[in-house]
Amino acid sequence: MNAVTWDQRERIIALLADASADPDVRAVVVTATGRGFCAGADLRGAPAAGERVAGDVARMIRLGAQRFIGAVMDCEKPVVAAVNGTAAGIGAHLAFACDLVIAADSARFIEVFVRRGLVPDGGGAYLLPRLIGPRRAKELMFFGDAVGAADAKDLGLVNRVVPAADLEKTAREWAERLAQGPTRALALTKQLVNTSLDSDRATAFAAEATAQELNMTTRDAQEGVASFVERREARYEGR
Repeated sequence: MNAVTWDQRERIIALLADASADPDVRAVVVTATGRGFCAGADLRGAPAAGERVAGDVARMIRLGAQRFIGAVMDCEKPVVAAVNGTAAGIGAHLAFACDLVIAADSARFIEVFVRRGLVPDGGGAYLLPRLIGPRRAKELMFFGDAVGAADAKDLGLVNRVVPAADLEKTAREWAERLAQGPTRALALTKQLVNTSLDSDRATAFAAEATAQELNMTTRDAQEGVASFVERREARYEGR
């Protein structure tokens, strides 16, 4: 069920960082093989630790689950989740942190923490209220019930639900459309949207103006304007 080990988490974080730095990477798809998308965290691969002292758990969460989810949200390329099955715990938060979510009709999302007597980690209490509002977020987190793909779409957790056989094809189509877009403009747009709910109007407007200033230095912005004037399709390079 693709529970995330310590090694896998570190590899995914590194891949996302590489994607941000590589101008030839224009979009990222996060998906899985087998029956599940991600069943949560598998700590069996974590480095051995000695006696636990106060502060160890908070540090582990900051450097582990939170860093993992932050790597998705901070990736400078559009990230699409293609959820093929059960996404539980940190697996659900991995999907919710992505910019766009496509779910197979067999997918389920489970805030499993309460079933184990745990507090949600991996940014769940940050992500869910922003996606569906605090009252619905509390319902999912207090009860830990499985939410099917169709209900997840109705709630606003998922962009699109497709038959399982069409998941890979749809994710590839979306990724290819994103990869043909103005990559730096998409990165700045992602940053503006992700920070908007934490900002007052003055801060958000200042960030927007700065993003416009930065983006107008890119070749893609110049190409977009030129294509409009010349009445032709834009040809974006991601630079």
